[in-house]
Amino acid sequence: MNRLLLLILSVILFTACSQKKAVDLLVHNARIYTVDSAFSIQEAMVIKDGKIVATGSYADLVAKYNPNDSLNAGGKAIMPGFIDAHAHFVGYAQALQSVDLMGAPTWDNCIERTMAFAATKSLAVGQWITGRGWDQNLWPGKKYPDNEALSLLFRDNPVLLVRVDGHAAIANNKALELAGIKAGDKIEGGEIEVVNGKLTGVLVDNAVDLVSSKIPATTDNDYKTALQQAEKNCFAMGLTSIADCGLSNKDVERIKQLHAANALAMRLYVLLSDDKSNYEYLEKSGIIKTDRLHVRGFKVYGDGALGSRGACLLSPYHDRPGHYGFLLSTAAHFDSVATRIKAGGFQMCTHAIGDSGNRVILNTYAKHLPEKNDLRWRIEHAQVVAPADFALFGKYNIVPSVQPTHATSDMYWAADRLGNERVKTAYAYKQLLQQNGWLALGTDFPVEDISPFKTFFASVVRKDSKNWPEQGFQTENALSREETLKGMTIWAAKSHFEEKEKGSLEAGKLADFIILNKDLMTIPESEILTTTVQQTYINGVKVYQQP
Repeated sequence: MNRLLLLILSVILFTACSQKKAVDLLVHNARIYTVDSAFSIQEAMVIKDGKIVATGSYADLVAKYNPNDSLNAGGKAIMPGFIDAHAHFVGYAQALQSVDLMGAPTWDNCIERTMAFAATKSLAVGQWITGRGWDQNLWPGKKYPDNEALSLLFRDNPVLLVRVDGHAAIANNKALELAGIKAGDKIEGGEIEVVNGKLTGVLVDNAVDLVSSKIPATTDNDYKTALQQAEKNCFAMGLTSIADCGLSNKDVERIKQLHAANALAMRLYVLLSDDKSNYEYLEKSGIIKTDRLHVRGFKVYGDGALGSRGACLLSPYHDRPGHYGFLLSTAAHFDSVATRIKAGGFQMCTHAIGDSGNRVILNTYAKHLPEKNDLRWRIEHAQVVAPADFALFGKYNIVPSVQPTHATSDMYWAADRLGNERVKTAYAYKQLLQQNGWLALGTDFPVEDISPFKTFFASVVRKDSKNWPEQGFQTENALSREETLKGMTIWAAKSHFEEKEKGSLEAGKLADFIILNKDLMTIPESEILTTTVQQTYINGVKVYQQP
């Protein structure tokens, strides 16, 4: 009788197990922020073939699925992998191989760092030295440097050191010579600084390209090494998808090769630069879409940056009378490329910082977009918007693509540039959110740090890491934690036309998720910046483990 009962129980158990669906992974004992339409929180999810099969309670999922493996999250918070809606992944990778000038407290310190970098290299005559990250707003006097020391120290090697925002640079005499730049030269959409009839080496916006275009392309092996290091750093921050804003078609081909060789796992949404060859490339190929690469839009450059006084303003700079900044191209150019981009069925994403720059681009978009469209044309940064122009975002469904850390990086001097009244409609993320009910968030790294936690903190708290200012910077435009997380996940995905495949943890979507050491949604504000990623998964496969 006992043997018969055991046999019957075995048959029942076998039948029950055989009726369960086989899956690859069961994640449980977690607080899973699905970021679905209800912003629901679940305790478990199952994954198969790189996609989420279901989320729910542990008991329900165990009853329905037979996992090959399981992951006990130890009660930790799990979120969709962060999506950076505006960054420069390739630029960041290449900056890792050059002089790091971020946070340099003086120009002399920049010189010292450049010398130390050069000392580690066996530089041949004529070999370039590049660097990025200096910011004169951090220095005593807040004035642009000159290239006298660079030219004396590096007579035979061209040097180009780019400002933190990428909209200005300083070149030594050797680099200026190679570019054929002379005192008195003019360029549309840029400045070649001259003091007392002499070149200082400072170049603003389009003038930077005169020198940077002379730098030899990196080798394929160096390119791969740089991108792989950048990828590791990004995975450690929980980034699983990145919009790289402003690449060439040659970059796209290199990235395609790295993906095909499984040498790069990062998912990239690429915006091609505003260049004739790039338009011809995408018009010929059509939209490029794989599981890791998506190319369907263009990055157009409206004006310069506020820090270098290149942003185009409706009224003069408060700290430089008579100076309005400038557009980087003519209004006719913006209109012509908008016509071409719309005809190709592509996305137009335009850098606009100043209130005049934003107005020109908003009006250009309005000419080409029907009201309530779903073309998702974006304005990148949307930093200073005239009060009368906010409504244009909603009327024409124009997507604000903003970077919260710009507010907390610029808040020390933004009023100097804009004056106390105009600064009130700068970095107005809440007001921009209200236009369409959603917006995309990014970092703009390497202009800013790659950390999404700094994005989250700046968006929600509007303070710096030292808790300044005490009451926050224009907190009426802070976003809630839920709005911020959506901006870094599902809304960022939507700005890439990818919300049906990523950005939330729902059945049928990619199993890109992160496990955090703290719950970003509930911890005190003071703990946001000390939150870290414990594990990062792409397609349900772990790509990062915190040491």
